[in-house]
Amino acid sequence: MRIATCLCCSVAMRLLAACAIVFALVLPGSSAMAEGQPQGIVAPVRLPAFDPAAPTCTPPPGLAPSLVFLQDNDRDFMQGVAKGLEAAAAARGLAFSIARADNDPAQMRRQAQESRARKVGAVVIAPIDPRSMARETQELLWSGAYVGAIVPPPATTILNAPQFETGRVLGEAAARYVEERLGGEANVVLLTHDSNQFLARRFEAIRQALSTVPGIRIVADISPNTVDRNGGFEVMQAILLAQPDIDVVLGADTVVLGALDALRAAKKDRPDQFLGGIDGEPEAVEEIRRGGPYKASISLASPVFGYALGQFAADWLSGRSVPQAMDILPRVLEASNLDAYEADLADPRAVFDDPARRGQYLRMYGNICFDSREDYLNFPWSSEAE
Repeated sequence: MRIATCLCCSVAMRLLAACAIVFALVLPGSSAMAEGQPQGIVAPVRLPAFDPAAPTCTPPPGLAPSLVFLQDNDRDFMQGVAKGLEAAAAARGLAFSIARADNDPAQMRRQAQESRARKVGAVVIAPIDPRSMARETQELLWSGAYVGAIVPPPATTILNAPQFETGRVLGEAAARYVEERLGGEANVVLLTHDSNQFLARRFEAIRQALSTVPGIRIVADISPNTVDRNGGFEVMQAILLAQPDIDVVLGADTVVLGALDALRAAKKDRPDQFLGGIDGEPEAVEEIRRGGPYKASISLASPVFGYALGQFAADWLSGRSVPQAMDILPRVLEASNLDAYEADLADPRAVFDDPARRGQYLRMYGNICFDSREDYLNFPWSSEAE
């Protein structure tokens, strides 16, 4: 149990650091502040439902009809976002490009500065280090550009998932499997993303769901060094040295896929294991379809929300009102519903254009346009906030 104790302490230290990040992002006097510039909405507020019939306003002047994706790395989930953005840009006549930072925060800051210098009209960002990107993101907002953010503020539109609900769905699926298929006993590995405070709630929910089964033992609870397949592989290799018998692995799909690679390399994979992830990545879907250790993924349908963010970028540049925030709703992917899910990912435009299908994935809140641009969100928005 030494590995579990030490790793939990490590997570706690990261959570304390995360709190400091939130205050640095939203409190007056932080490094993100600039004299005379609007600081956005810094105190948490509840947003009403998005009104698609809200009045139009002024299109932002002097900006190029272009959309740039500031992409953290090339994992499948982010490739799905890029696919959706590119399809929306093509449908609305925006030039589209990707600036991939390959997990380098300094590189992402430079890319944001270059986008502003080129007067890019819209940017969607998946930040590596939210604190270090806050100033560059605000400067894009001050330029009048549309900024869509995948989870952290500040942004014109914040995309988030109901994180506790997302984790709860996965944790309950795993707990139910342990009770029904493993006799109520299991060694569990949690591959967290607690270094990103905006995602920590999903892992709180997973731990809570697992605690309902007395025979579940969390033998490792740790954030990989990088949120990608190699990060999952490396941390799972280390865990197996201390605890070679693993029954359940939970986390983001990309790191759980890496953990599966490590289990296979060590010949410790078994068909009765429960590996479950979050994001609905294509390779996770293929593993579920094969019927091996990978049992479930919680879909966050990145091409669908990517397409929506691309549409909002075009709306903003034409003077229309867009949502201030958007939920991507979690869906459990199992062998029985994979075909319908893959059809939706293959054609995100059809999903977005059909209100009933769109409503299965997306829920939108608040309204903002260029004339009210000072009302951008500069706090960690979540629809689950009390």
